[in-house]
Amino acid sequence: MVAIFASTMELVARRTRDRYANCTVDTCPISTSFYFYRVSLAANATFLALFAVSLIAFLVTYGMTRRATAFTFAMCCGVILEVIGYAGRIMSWKNQWVETGFLMQIVCLTIAPAFMAGGIYLCLRRIVYAFGPENSRIKPESYTRIFIPCDVLSLLLQAAGGGLASVASHSNKSPETGDNIMVAGLAFQVFTLLVFMILCLDFATRTRKRYKSLGEQAFDQNPHFVTLRHSVKFKGFMAALTLATICIFWRSVYRVVELGEGWTGNLIRKQWLFVGFEGVMVIVACFALNIFNPAFAFKEAMVGMGGLGSKKKMRREQEKVRGAEVSTSNSDVEGNKSAVV
Repeated sequence: MVAIFASTMELVARRTRDRYANCTVDTCPISTSFYFYRVSLAANATFLALFAVSLIAFLVTYGMTRRATAFTFAMCCGVILEVIGYAGRIMSWKNQWVETGFLMQIVCLTIAPAFMAGGIYLCLRRIVYAFGPENSRIKPESYTRIFIPCDVLSLLLQAAGGGLASVASHSNKSPETGDNIMVAGLAFQVFTLLVFMILCLDFATRTRKRYKSLGEQAFDQNPHFVTLRHSVKFKGFMAALTLATICIFWRSVYRVVELGEGWTGNLIRKQWLFVGFEGVMVIVACFALNIFNPAFAFKEAMVGMGGLGSKKKMRREQEKVRGAEVSTSNSDVEGNKSAVV
């Protein structure tokens, strides 16, 4: 009974925030603020600095290589949102009764990994081309066509839900509807990541089986890909991508459960869970892909097959070959005519 009464008072406090506009940690209970704990300055400042370093690393890598444009764009968008989100949490440390910082962090930190998941999805088709499309159950292009639209839908749901929740909270109304939409977007992201991991495992299993029966002939024999598959950087990238995928998946499952309980649930009250399952998981994923960035791991293969528009590139190359053959054929005919004359 006491717990129910306390929860009710906390909800009332959030819906009458003007009464607590002048509160400080010395004058009001923490439970009347937008958080259920004293926000840690050290933890959030650390994450802010780490994500800023990660952002710089992605930008510097792209500046040096001019490769992996779509991947870099997706990762940078996610990392920028992480920086904004942790800046919001630092604002909340200064005053936990000010709504701006709370809304910044809950919206930005919720949707940021959706961009990172998009960057991860873009890598799989290149991996399939590196080992050989015949090892995949579906066409390499299908991975992008399936997972990128799903990621966009997840992102839109999370962004729309966050927007609705922010507007409702700002108007002293319940953010439940917006929160439910955010959770739906997160749940769809978890489902998409799960399907992605299953297809990755299926591809790895099929590739291994074909290798056991055919040896190196099971793989694409393009010299670039042969060299690539034996490089330490590529093997490191495969491990980094696996780690990043697991981290983003773990984090997303946690946020579904956390936000599924609402903004006054049990998990959202525990800062150590947020630090461990949100902050640590995401920064590990980012640093893993910083160290083994596909722009370095794939090198020349990044400008070959596996990128966006691969089919168009193949078609153009085939048309050039046909054009050259036709031109050569016409020249031979003209030469024969001249010889006859």
